[in-house]
Amino acid sequence: MTSIDDIAIDTLARTIWGEARSEGVAGMEAVASVVANRVAVARAHGGSYWWGHDIASVCRKPFQFSCWNANDPNRARLLAVTDSNIHFVTCLRIARRCFYGTLADTTHGATHYHTVDILPAWAKGQTPVATIGHHIFYKLEG
Repeated sequence: MTSIDDIAIDTLARTIWGEARSEGVAGMEAVASVVANRVAVARAHGGSYWWGHDIASVCRKPFQFSCWNANDPNRARLLAVTDSNIHFVTCLRIARRCFYGTLADTTHGATHYHTVDILPAWAKGQTPVATIGHHIFYKLEG
């Protein structure tokens, strides 16, 4: 039987893999931190926020992490990846550390990020708090 904790860890690992598998450990840890920071914001707002209330709901919120979007060309790969993939094994390890609260947040509380190749409308005029790999991180609540 799969527990809620197992589902959360698996969902987070898949999100990390889908968003940052080519970013190295630091980039993967940063994506995990963004998810954890969003969960923390939700808890600070009474247990829920527009992007979700726990790891699984934050990761799967439509149009927040593109790897979960139905039209994302890599979504089928995301759903099919297993622990035979060395990058996914790393993502599982990072997800466990994040879930159990032992992952250091190198993003300084970031709740959002984008690749260096784009500037989404929500990021215009915002001050980045970190750049890790090919991602720029921001601390926003909405």
